[in-house]
Amino acid sequence: MSIPSTVRGERTRRAILDAAHHLFLEQGYNATSMRQIARAAGLALGGIYNHFDSKQAIFREIILENHPYRQVLPLIMASPGDTIESFVRNAAQAMVAELGRRPDFVKLIFIEMVEFQGRNLASLVPEILSQVLPLVQRFAAMRADLRNIPPPVLFRAFLGMFFSFYMTEYLLTNVEIPGLRENAFDHFIEIFLHGILKEGA
Repeated sequence: MSIPSTVRGERTRRAILDAAHHLFLEQGYNATSMRQIARAAGLALGGIYNHFDSKQAIFREIILENHPYRQVLPLIMASPGDTIESFVRNAAQAMVAELGRRPDFVKLIFIEMVEFQGRNLASLVPEILSQVLPLVQRFAAMRADLRNIPPPVLFRAFLGMFFSFYMTEYLLTNVEIPGLRENAFDHFIEIFLHGILKEGA
């Protein structure tokens, strides 16, 4: 029994994306050619252009498909916590742990920032923001004394704070400076919730 052409086409497209993903991570975006991607996917060079018109189009699909927010947002929303303090801690731990399971994303995001100045990820912003409201409503339900910060900014601050924690942990793995990493996660939680000024300052 023959395989329908739509199924064959999807398998070929998947093979191209998987091959390109591996090559981009292994040798970088600029060093990867369409010919190399086609060869790794088991195609003639011309066959790749039946599915993608450029290497940029392939990378765009890879970064949008592999962006960890698709896993991170549900984990954040499902995080337990009866107080905003416990919820933030649990949500941040879930986010950092998920990023830790996705070392490929760090390399992909560097390619995105250096080669494309964030243009591909910008198209995800409306999709992400549409899912922010339930998170902010959960914050508000726990505390009536939250400062009047626009929900997208609050969410951006949360993501920025704990993505930076993950990135600095990643970059400082072999750095030994007293006080640099001890209880760092707890300090990040404290800074996110209460800032850096003493109470009453």
